[in-house]
Amino acid sequence: MFSRPNNLFQKFLLTIVFILVCLLVCQGSANAGLMKKIDPVAEATPFAQTFFPSADHLDPFEGEPASASVYDANRLLGYVFFTDHILPIPGYSGKPMHTLVGFDLTGKIVGVEIVSHEEPILLAGITEQDLTEFKNQYLGLYAGNRVQLGGSDREDYVTLDSISGATITTMVLNSTIMTSLREVAVSRGIARPAMTSDPQDEEPIWVNVWRDKTLQIVVLSAGLLLLLLILVFQDWLAHHPSLLIYLRYGYLVYTVIFIGWYSLAQLSIVNVLTFVSSIMHGFSWETFMIDPMMFILWSFVAMTILLWGRGVYCGWLCPFGAIQEIVYKVGEKLGIRSYEFPAAVHERLWAIKYLVMLGLFGVSLQSLARAELLAEIEPFKTVFTLHFHREWGYIFYAACLILISALNRKFYCRYICPLGAALTFPSKFKIFEWLRRRKECGRPCQTCRAECEVGAIRLTGEIISQECHYCLDCQVTYWNERKCPPLSERRKRRERRIAMKKQAPISKNN
Repeated sequence: MFSRPNNLFQKFLLTIVFILVCLLVCQGSANAGLMKKIDPVAEATPFAQTFFPSADHLDPFEGEPASASVYDANRLLGYVFFTDHILPIPGYSGKPMHTLVGFDLTGKIVGVEIVSHEEPILLAGITEQDLTEFKNQYLGLYAGNRVQLGGSDREDYVTLDSISGATITTMVLNSTIMTSLREVAVSRGIARPAMTSDPQDEEPIWVNVWRDKTLQIVVLSAGLLLLLLILVFQDWLAHHPSLLIYLRYGYLVYTVIFIGWYSLAQLSIVNVLTFVSSIMHGFSWETFMIDPMMFILWSFVAMTILLWGRGVYCGWLCPFGAIQEIVYKVGEKLGIRSYEFPAAVHERLWAIKYLVMLGLFGVSLQSLARAELLAEIEPFKTVFTLHFHREWGYIFYAACLILISALNRKFYCRYICPLGAALTFPSKFKIFEWLRRRKECGRPCQTCRAECEVGAIRLTGEIISQECHYCLDCQVTYWNERKCPPLSERRKRRERRIAMKKQAPISKNN
């Protein structure tokens, strides 16, 4: 009944996406061409005078790598340089942080100033003061020092405190400051190559993080392997519904506690926007590998999307989705009646999440930081990253979405979630169709449709793959001779035949 309008809507939506992307890319290119080039000396002078209180002028930035000499009259005091001019490693935002570093003639850091950045993670939950305290730890370090962030003490290393929840940002900042400092110090004859660490001996930024999170990686990998086995043996599990129920809700608890609250690995639309931004401004695998939990989870999600569609993530690996499902089940046990929108309203409400996703994508092309602020429509930071330690407005919003799920199953996932909307597009290319259907599904049988947790089955019986959360409830019904009407009818006919065969010899003997 609704398939034709839905197909027309999808074509219209894809057309709008294409036009919007073209317009925004053209506009972004035009804006980039109109931007005025800032004089680096004029930009650096106020900060350099803070680093060197007696300084009265800077020479132009020159040399390889580029740096500016700082003078008090004719006396050379030291040098300043911009890290992104020497080592432009993209941060979490996909863009380098614009940082000025000053060091004296002994190779000692006398000042670090983050002039500008677009790190979105610093705009929600982590303050600029946290970042200031972090970068101030570099004051007094020398070009020959080797620095590690957090972890156990290592010989010949200086250990600095990192910022919890900003691993990528701090690791990139550390690498750009210390590596650029060594290069400039060596080029100016202040430090000999032997005094600084050999770049070949240095591990990539992400290696140390993966080493420190070995236990978390093992637990996550084991959980993902279990989920893969559940998917492979889904038909067998559908024949054993009691086992499947225990597995499913046990896995949802694992998702909430370990993936969400402990590992802080709730995926977000911001990750998608960051990925797109990095492709446009210089892609680097190292940027994404700095956070091993997110990298492994996204890799698994990418694989399952191409094999089974987005439902595997939305139904099993999304911590906020898991919370909503658990709350719904608890409400059901308490006798709370749920409410479902009429089919026509339900399908049209899907458009909300696509519009939200498109809006965030459009804003991110101009400013990823602004898109991060608008992405607070996702309650994930409030619930998992900050554990509800926020302003009351954020807490109220997140709590409402969780409580609403007791009345309308997975309300946020179905109608608002921009991440779910974004994952719909690659799901169009999924390889497998393992969710079985019968010719009687929808004509006239509506059993699976009534049980579907997200209303992803049409009145005509087809599973709407881009909305399915792969809960496998319909597969349990598919194999259940007591619940599936077509199977139930076959069972009754079989039982009648058996009964007739048993009665036939008796009648013949009589």
